Amino acid sequence: MIILYTSPGCASCRKAKQWLKENNLPFVEKNIFTTLLKEDEIKYLLQRTENGTEDIISTRSKVFQEMNVDLNDMGLNELVQFIRENPSIMKRPIILNEKNLVVGYDDDEITSFVPSELRNAATRNCNEKCPNFDVCGQVRNES
Repeated sequence: MIILYTSPGCASCRKAKQWLKENNLPFVEKNIFTTLLKEDEIKYLLQRTENGTEDIISTRSKVFQEMNVDLNDMGLNELVQFIRENPSIMKRPIILNEKNLVVGYDDDEITSFVPSELRNAATRNCNEKCPNFDVCGQVRNES
């Protein structure tokens, strides 16, 4: 199951949501302002990142700047509580499933949520007999 962490007014969140819908990928949307994130949920997000807090926390956010905190001085539980109390410091959207985590909207990265068997089928069936080969087949050959 894909989980999509969003916020109102976030253009990238709307794009990610639309992309998932257009590709018939079921997802659960969690608005970070109306849904209080659970401690275990935040810890899980942090575990899944490659670079820890810098992957999911926007140090340029207004709240973060005003709080004048140093994330490196925080213990895990203190960090989790800080995120729970200040969800606006999270980068958005955050999209994750069992295998993938994508932060922000990126046309290429979001395709990682298409099941591999579908991606493989599309690649196998892309040939000159396809009516769309002039468009997508040429692009595939040029990549």
